[in-house]
Amino acid sequence: QLQASGGGLVQAGGSLRLSCAASGLNLNIYTMGWFRQAPGRERDFVAALSYRTHKKKYGDSVSGRFTISKDSAKNAVYLHMNSLEPEDTAVYYCAAGPYDTRWSEKRDYDYWGQGTQVTVSS
Repeated sequence: QLQASGGGLVQAGGSLRLSCAASGLNLNIYTMGWFRQAPGRERDFVAALSYRTHKKKYGDSVSGRFTISKDSAKNAVYLHMNSLEPEDTAVYYCAAGPYDTRWSEKRDYDYWGQGTQVTVSS
């Protein structure tokens, strides 16, 4: 089970850190991903961290502003979001999947958290 938290309201240019805590899942054997879904839009890929190679991948719109990281001791994954823009407003979901090279599609993930709302005001 995955539990996402850390969302909130922030002004444009600000920062937030989202957390994804796992229970019953050892995140050291899962590729972890973050997706987001704005109203009326598809759930889009944001970032992923391979459990095997430790490589990171980012969506084009967040590359250079967002960073995914993992704390193995806490069995948690984080999404550090900087230079936030109103276009980043969405519900953010964390997910865990079994693949180490497939990580940017929703079908690559088996487990999903409940989502946390991020709202960026202009």
